[in-house]
Amino acid sequence: MLNEKVAALLNTQVNKEFYSAYLYLHFANFYTEQGLSGFANWYQVQAQEERDHAMLMVQYLQNNDAKVTFEAIAKPDAALSENMDPLKAGLAHEQYVTSLIHTIYEAAYEAKDFRTMQFLDWFVKEQGEEETNAADLIKKMELFGTDAKGLYMLDQELAGRVYAAPSLTL
Repeated sequence: MLNEKVAALLNTQVNKEFYSAYLYLHFANFYTEQGLSGFANWYQVQAQEERDHAMLMVQYLQNNDAKVTFEAIAKPDAALSENMDPLKAGLAHEQYVTSLIHTIYEAAYEAKDFRTMQFLDWFVKEQGEEETNAADLIKKMELFGTDAKGLYMLDQELAGRVYAAPSLTL
């Protein structure tokens, strides 16, 4: 049986992951309105990933006989006016999510909940990748985004991203 604090933190994280998906759909919508379908695609794929992260946590809670509670998902509040805005907000959000995962990991460690720590190892690694991808997008936008041709090529590159479901077994 899961430690009560760890289960509560995982339940909270489920909501945060669904919020992340919602936020990234907000970003995708912004880019669609800007005519940047490649950027929109990139964030639509991100939204799918975040949804799957939430579902992995739901399944983990269920597999450990912990009650799953769903809360309301907050409306994204990111103010978007420039093409760089979603990218910077995305990196800040991923850094925030990393801190949340670390908090759950710390609680699992304190509870000597090694199974949950092992489960969270995948998320710790994933968050490192998420932060790197977000930072790389910012660098690319800084390098190429102010030039129309460069922005077009970057948009085309991002249009090629496809969704790959996580390969985490529970």
